[in-house]
Amino acid sequence: MRERFALNWLRIPSGMRRALLLVLVGWGLLLISDRISEFRVYQGASVATYFVAIVSIVLLTGYSGQVSLGHGALLAIGGYSAALVMQNLHWPFWIAFFAAVFVAALVGALLGVAAARLSGPYLAGTTLAFAVGLPSLANQFSFLGGEQGLPFDIGVAPSRFGENFSPYKWLFWISALFALFAVWLAANLLRGRYGRIWRAVRSDETAAALSGVNVARSKVLAFTVSAGFAGLAGALLCATVSLVTPGGFPLSLSFAILTGAVIGGVRSLVGAVIGAFTLVILPMVADAIAQGASDAVSTNLPAVLTGVLLIATIVISPGGIAESLSHLGRKIALRRQKRI
Repeated sequence: MRERFALNWLRIPSGMRRALLLVLVGWGLLLISDRISEFRVYQGASVATYFVAIVSIVLLTGYSGQVSLGHGALLAIGGYSAALVMQNLHWPFWIAFFAAVFVAALVGALLGVAAARLSGPYLAGTTLAFAVGLPSLANQFSFLGGEQGLPFDIGVAPSRFGENFSPYKWLFWISALFALFAVWLAANLLRGRYGRIWRAVRSDETAAALSGVNVARSKVLAFTVSAGFAGLAGALLCATVSLVTPGGFPLSLSFAILTGAVIGGVRSLVGAVIGAFTLVILPMVADAIAQGASDAVSTNLPAVLTGVLLIATIVISPGGIAESLSHLGRKIALRRQKRI
């Protein structure tokens, strides 16, 4: 019975298999959201948001080989773009989210042109300067709301969901839906032509160029696509707090996203899930450890724990937790085959 099911499953085209799996995962998430507390539902929305942000790093760094220390600025562009569209044009939030993707991708394309001529620490330094300088621009233009920011209201759930359908659950459904769409799109990109090109450029730019790949164009495209995902993550992040402000996109946000990608596995979409859970769970662990401690300890402990986990991951499993789990799974499978 299992063999017949496996054969029938393998006969389905790979793209359709991925779509079916995502539908099943989405259905499972919806069922889970009805059986957990409001706080856990809110955390689930945060996990979905961080997941989309880390996917943008996976696309750019894990597959294209370009290092960015300023993706928090691209999240800010996405958040502000969505807020301005909803406030001035009065468009629904889902159209505003796609506007965030478009504007962030456009800015990413401009950055990509510069990135195509830079590499290593020069590219990292440029993106770092971009992340430091961009949030301060909100104080220079009144239409961006200054330090007070702009409201970001996605509204309440449609009445057909019932009166007991909470705003947190509505937020989770929206975040999960866009996260599933993001992973479907990213999986298809990475398993297609562009994924192969980005891997070739990451491995050896000279060899890729000799084989006919336009290296500069591939880098610009990778930065553009990555920025689009970051813009979507920025809109989702602002939706979780119902506000978009310069203080919501500090430099530490860029480092946190990159840290989550490294811990989970910078070359794996599964690693993006692990990294997103890590970023949400670590503050809870820090709060539990710091009970009764001073304010200074409570404030700095999450960063300390993140740094310790990052160093431990690099030393023990340089490829991230996802890669270690993959190796472990292959070893178990080989042992089973030997027993048979």
